[in-house]
Parts: sequence; structure tokens; C-alpha cells
Amino acid sequence: MSTVTIFGAAALSRATQAEADRTLDLLLEYGVNHIDTAASYGDAELRIGPWMAKHRQDFFLATKTGERTYTKAKAEIHRSLERLRVDQIDMIQLHYLVHPDEWDTALGPDGALEACIEARTQGLVRFIGVTGHSRTIGAMHRRSIARFDFDSVLLPYNYPMMQDNEYARDFEALIAECEARNIAVQTIKGITRGPWATKDRTHATWYEPLVEQADIDIAVQWVIGRPYIFLDTVGDIHLLPKVLDAAARFTERPDDEAMRRVVEAERMTSLFV
Repeated sequence: MSTVTIFGAAALSRATQAEADRTLDLLLEYGVNHIDTAASYGDAELRIGPWMAKHRQDFFLATKTGERTYTKAKAEIHRSLERLRVDQIDMIQLHYLVHPDEWDTALGPDGALEACIEARTQGLVRFIGVTGHSRTIGAMHRRSIARFDFDSVLLPYNYPMMQDNEYARDFEALIAECEARNIAVQTIKGITRGPWATKDRTHATWYEPLVEQADIDIAVQWVIGRPYIFLDTVGDIHLLPKVLDAAARFTERPDDEAMRRVVEAERMTSLFV
């Protein structure tokens, strides 16, 4: 049973080990028990590895492979096991599976999915998921779960994106199917303000985030107030405490009017057009 907030370990991609260790203390303080990292997240797997000797039993540990062929994905899965210093990963995910050509390769003969299935058969991983973030990802995930019985999906979910009728339609159809099939739904980009409008970036996220606690409270609680979904926290260790604090103080979901006020005040926009 995973906590509704999942630690998005992209936040550790450029962190020092000391910063990573302080982050672990914060996760333990808030009772977060699920770590979501990826082979492509810089040094994140290396930063998590030292935690596992003492805390492996405390976390559901997930990582991702961005490779599309069997041979390369197999090599990357084994590399992740070494970097994370574990004998088994709880979940391996096909990372950012969006482009149709890559989808055909990854889920076709000698594709990355075969490497994931083999790793599961060998006891190296327990579950297999698929991730992505684009305007069409809801439809693509439905295509993926029609091809294979994935254990989880991951995609963006926030108020501005759900004002896009096409995205909202695909998202709702995906959620309905996932609920019916007991497929976990992990969401990302919960506190996205929009694309960076300036080259002077103040945070490690690739999007411009909300930064005020009051705004983060409403955005986070609007996401986690929806039944059945999980929230990957944020790709910045300095914003992480605000996200965890917002989730810890959740009592009920803010209404859409509260979200609209934040959208207008902060000029929030969708990441994808």
C-alpha cells in the first residue's frame, strides 16, 4: 500500500549525497513510503542507493527505463539494480512512451517490454508500469494497457490541463478503465504554473512551479482529493517540504472556484499546447 504522495526522485538528479540524505529524513518524517526514480534522472539512483542498506523495507522502490529494445532495456535494468544497490526493484516502468514509432518498438518483438517481463520472471522486478507526459498521453496509455496488462500508468494531472477538453476526455476514459482493471494511476505536474517564461530558472523543475504555500496547498489538495490517484511530489528538493506539508494537512478537496482563483492570480497555463 503506497502513500498517496510518491517521492519523485527527479529532485535528486543533481543533489549531493548530503542533500539526498536530508531528503530521506524528510520522507521518513512524513511517512512517504514510495520512491519513483528513473535511469535517466542524473545521479538520482546513485543518491538513493546508500539508503537501501538500512531502509529497503521502508519503501516501494520504482525506477524506469527509457530504452526501447530488449537488449538495451535489459542492460539498463541491471544497471539500475547496481546503482540502487538492491537485488529487486518493486516496479520497472517504460519511461515516456509517447511516440508511436517508439511504442511499436518497445512493445513489439525484441522490445523493451520483453526485457521487463523477463526481469519479472527472474524476480528482479515485481511490477511493470508505463509513463508519459504529452497532450495525447491519455489516449496512448489506453493503447498501452490494451496491448499489455500494465500494473500502473503515470501522466500529468492538474486543474489547467483538465480545462483542455481533449486532454480531459482522454484522462477520464483512462481513469475509468484503470479503476475497472485495478491499474494504479500516478500523476505528475500537480503544482505546475506553466512553461518557464524566462531563462532565469529559480528551481530545478523543467516547468515553472507554484512557490507560495497557500497556492501549493490548494493545487496539491485538489489533486489528491480525487479518489484513486497518487501524486508524484515535485522535482525540486527545496519545494518538496511545501508539497508534503500541503498533503499532510489535507482534509477535503478544494472546489474548482478555489482553483480558478489560483489560476487567475498566478496566470497558470497548461504545459502542453
